[in-house]
Amino acid sequence: MHGAAVDFAALRTELQVPQAFPRTVETAAADVAAHRTPTAADYTVATQLDLVTVDPTGSRDLDQAFALERHGDGFRLWYAIADVAAFVRSGDAVDAEAWRRGETRYCPDRSIPLHPSSLSEGAASLLPEKIRPAALWRIDLDGAGEIVPGGVEVRRSLVRSRAQLSYDGLTDLLRTRKAPAPAALLPVVGRLRLEAARLRHAIDLPIPEQRVVPADPADPNGHYTVEFRLPLDVETWNAQLSLVTGMAAASLMLDGGVGLLRTLPAPLPGSVDRLRAAALALGVPWPEGDPVGDVLASLDPSQPAAAAFASLSAELLRGAGYRAFDGDPPPTDECGHAGIAAPYAHVTAPLRRLADRYATEVCLALCTGVTVPDWAVSALPALPDEMASSSKAAHGLERACVDLAEAWLLQPRVGEVFTAAVVESGHERGTVVLDDPAVRARCDGPSLPLGQRVDVRLEVADPASREVRFTFPA
Repeated sequence: MHGAAVDFAALRTELQVPQAFPRTVETAAADVAAHRTPTAADYTVATQLDLVTVDPTGSRDLDQAFALERHGDGFRLWYAIADVAAFVRSGDAVDAEAWRRGETRYCPDRSIPLHPSSLSEGAASLLPEKIRPAALWRIDLDGAGEIVPGGVEVRRSLVRSRAQLSYDGLTDLLRTRKAPAPAALLPVVGRLRLEAARLRHAIDLPIPEQRVVPADPADPNGHYTVEFRLPLDVETWNAQLSLVTGMAAASLMLDGGVGLLRTLPAPLPGSVDRLRAAALALGVPWPEGDPVGDVLASLDPSQPAAAAFASLSAELLRGAGYRAFDGDPPPTDECGHAGIAAPYAHVTAPLRRLADRYATEVCLALCTGVTVPDWAVSALPALPDEMASSSKAAHGLERACVDLAEAWLLQPRVGEVFTAAVVESGHERGTVVLDDPAVRARCDGPSLPLGQRVDVRLEVADPASREVRFTFPA
């Protein structure tokens, strides 16, 4: 049978991943889900807006709903974010457990949520045809897709999503010109925002995502394989709505002198110089004066040399973190995000990420001219370390899932020779990428030819240690 029967439950136990919620937390969440109903007295009623959600097929934890419409010579984005603070109070049992988890974690066979499902997939989720409390952003964009000065507002509102769309489904609807009105302009605005990012010299790595997926979705035995996947255009455009909202939030907080930014330091000059030398060696065109973001945007990641260049470019995007402030905003060189090429904040995923609830609360207060609640301000200094810890654990779990699946898939094939692309090359070892199965692994051997296809021999595929290792020459 194609694929391998991988035991992710054992991996979660090994990595001490929080799993079942304590009974007290489940009970508390179910109680507020049933009885804490936001009313029109506390919210602006915006249920007349036609909003839709776009998520992976089968999702139930729906953080965001949007509508795009023409507005003068530009566009208006309505972006509703689930109001988790309507249900979770600072210091209560659900809040304490959320701080223990930090963010939702993902395995191929299940997710480990930040909040109990009675909230994250129920009362707080922006499910279709349900009236829900939300932080409703209004962001006006000009004809080039840039935020209009003074064109940002966020209010607590009651909203109702009209439809739950999937990425594949919306792709088909757009292709046949049957997309619902709120999403019909997504390609237009998405492309404008991508061009705006290019003009800001944002850095976006064209590296396919490596995912563990069912070998056969209908297979009841839980067999998995690994694949490389580039996002659909719809996913990329949809992500631009989240990014522009995060940029609007960062601007609000910097102007208000209090908040929580998502930061990424600018690349060091030496990193760019090394990358320019690698481009020359790989034959990747880098016209004089072009920023690295433009070079990356022109690549075809299916070509080995381009894949190697993109892999090496990951060095430019290291050091992401959070920066809390209350009073004077951080210095300009400490508040930006190099990948986005602008200040940025996480506010669009509060069902799945702890920090977003607090950053959203700051924005709501600043926009309405009231004092930011003490519970939100007092938590800001602790959030950068909390999010760094949870992010490291979440990324470690995802990487371990891939490593484990790779080892199980290749275990019967130790000794075989595979053709692979060399994407990293050092003095005695490097990294190679196979096409089938979609494996990225260490390869031992001197003088690995960077950016070329070579034959390599599989020496180790050990599920117990999650190690896969090749040698060159084969």
